Amino acid sequence: MLTNDQLGQWDRENFFHPSTHLAQHARGDTPTRVITSGEGVHITDRDGRKMLDAFAGLYCVNVGYGRTEIAEAISKQAHELAYYHSYVGHGTEASITLAKMILDRAPDNMSKVYFGQSGSDANETNIKLVWYFNNILGRPEKKKIISRWRGYHGSGLMTGSLTGLELFHNKFDLPLSQVIHTEAPYYLRGATAGMSEEEFAADCAAKLEEMILAEGPDTIAAFIGEPVLGTGGIVPPPTGYWPAIQAVLKKYDILLIADEVVTGFGRLGSMFGSEHYGIEADIITIAKGLTSAYAPLSGSIVSDKMWKVLEQGTDENGAIGHGWTYSAHPIGAAAGVANLDLIDKMGLVENSGTTGSYMLNKLTEAFADHPNVAQVRGEGLMCAVEFAEAKSPLNLYDPSRKIGPAISAAMAENNVIARAMPQGDIIGFAPPLCIAPDEVDQVVSVAKDAVTKVLG
Repeated sequence: MLTNDQLGQWDRENFFHPSTHLAQHARGDTPTRVITSGEGVHITDRDGRKMLDAFAGLYCVNVGYGRTEIAEAISKQAHELAYYHSYVGHGTEASITLAKMILDRAPDNMSKVYFGQSGSDANETNIKLVWYFNNILGRPEKKKIISRWRGYHGSGLMTGSLTGLELFHNKFDLPLSQVIHTEAPYYLRGATAGMSEEEFAADCAAKLEEMILAEGPDTIAAFIGEPVLGTGGIVPPPTGYWPAIQAVLKKYDILLIADEVVTGFGRLGSMFGSEHYGIEADIITIAKGLTSAYAPLSGSIVSDKMWKVLEQGTDENGAIGHGWTYSAHPIGAAAGVANLDLIDKMGLVENSGTTGSYMLNKLTEAFADHPNVAQVRGEGLMCAVEFAEAKSPLNLYDPSRKIGPAISAAMAENNVIARAMPQGDIIGFAPPLCIAPDEVDQVVSVAKDAVTKVLG
């Protein structure tokens, strides 16, 4: 146990953890959890404790843990060529192959893939491309980006601004002035009494149009949205939402960025959330499921419409002044190629749809009649249970009671990891896409016991 104790000490003294209460962790009030291995839907920590990961890391380990096919592809690439840059037309077999594989799976209007390292930097790229696009077209005032409250798009300066969650703004001087936020497509919390989903969707579109007119359509460059709200609560859009929103954007010539960092590559039971909801995007953001997090890699898939203008821009101004040292890193690209092959071979897109429906049904059976469950919701292998003092009329818990974190902690005591989502007492589930029905049964059983322990 000396090694374990030393690791804990080193951790507290040296490691700056993201999204962590820094003071509590440094004092040792919260434990150091060192994960040492994983297989399928399970991870194991340094003390040999095996846990079912019902959140796939951070919705990212789509193929599951321990896939030797990806590990071997990474090793082979590292032995042959660990790195070369992608500037000025350079590429590797892995990066070129992966770009083609992505476009073979993407919606038909997509043209090229720019590679980065994370969803955050991909969305930073997207905003730069949108601004470049409008400058080339002689529209220098058309620069504001509309995001949505409760959306999550990253933790950078622009991407943290796009994110519509207070935690990512507080004391960081965000959001920046170029970003404005509109209504979240959150029917449970946003609809007035008696309003149908279709009416609420129409109301969201009407409020978006009001904002565009108030700001001036000639100042609005793009709208960014996740097909399903992720970190904001795992909230599928209300019926009719995406057609209504797209009609407004087309009316005012506003670009659409579909942030598919979470939904891309099978999580909804479709290869992309854009095809799932009929979204015709100008840019699609990808990351997590691209490599199942076996190596860092992200991408911005650019449409034919945008690509033509980007080409025009370089004819007029020379090489485009954007790039990262690790863009299209060959190890990440090799992981992506092996990962997409594995998604196909294992039938994970289909499994996400069928097993996701099974999970939603089981969660509904377990919780729909509970007096403190406001809603059970989901799409594919993204599901959530939201808790409240009362469901009709909706009366949310005082956040200081931390009901969601208490339920998540109680589940962890029984070796199942679920996520307590921010800004609400919401338990989120987004397991690896390889999860089987009997493993879903375990997740739901443990969740039910945890809710009984916390709420009775």
